[in-house]
Amino acid sequence: MFQLIKDLKTAKMNTNYFGNRKNNTAALMMDIQSNKPWYEKTNKHHILSFETYLRIKRLMDLVVCLIGLPIALLVLALCYIAIKIDSPGPVFFFQERTGKGGKRFKVYKLRTMVKNAAELKEKFMHLNEMMPPDFKITNDPRITRVGRILRKTSLDEVPQILNVLMGNMSLVGPRPTSFSAKTYSLWHTARLEIKPGVTGLWQISGRHEVEFDDRLRLDIAYIRNQSLWFDIQILFRTFVVVFSGRGAN
Repeated sequence: MFQLIKDLKTAKMNTNYFGNRKNNTAALMMDIQSNKPWYEKTNKHHILSFETYLRIKRLMDLVVCLIGLPIALLVLALCYIAIKIDSPGPVFFFQERTGKGGKRFKVYKLRTMVKNAAELKEKFMHLNEMMPPDFKITNDPRITRVGRILRKTSLDEVPQILNVLMGNMSLVGPRPTSFSAKTYSLWHTARLEIKPGVTGLWQISGRHEVEFDDRLRLDIAYIRNQSLWFDIQILFRTFVVVFSGRGAN
């Protein structure tokens, strides 16, 4: 009789042990989930196939750009006048960037620097505050007065609407690099799987304050979690970051 009672107590203790262990594991998983960045908490149970998502994303790019085109043209006209008054040189700036599959293409921007900025870069190379191949100087002397405003508000990126309409960029995606994919490490090439974007996850996570390798990790996180809802979130968060001026250079 006493042995039976002892066996029952032992069984109850084992049940409590495994029950507590199960509860502790669940609590640990919830804690890990709660500590994840917001972009890792997006719903991975996609309703759309990846091909359908890409088609709808392209349609969204076209619709948003065409709706915003009249406003963009007005902004560009005002910027054109301001740049012409502020400093000599062309209004628009064209630069080769690296896109999907490592293909180089011409990206369109408003000029924010003096005409001979490329030559002056060598002169100020020793002041670089970031790891190569990135280049950044606080209060870069090559940037014009109007250029500082354009960069702070990201208005210098407005001409990239043309890149989106042409199809070599999307509204959301990894930012295209000015340097060739030949300089990438092997794991960097993951960002070349999709079209580059006008804005992306790293731009709302520090913009110019983020080192290249950290930007790559954010790009990979975007590729892993991409969805229409995720793209919409990034677009809205981009406006918040731009208006706050956080991380602008």
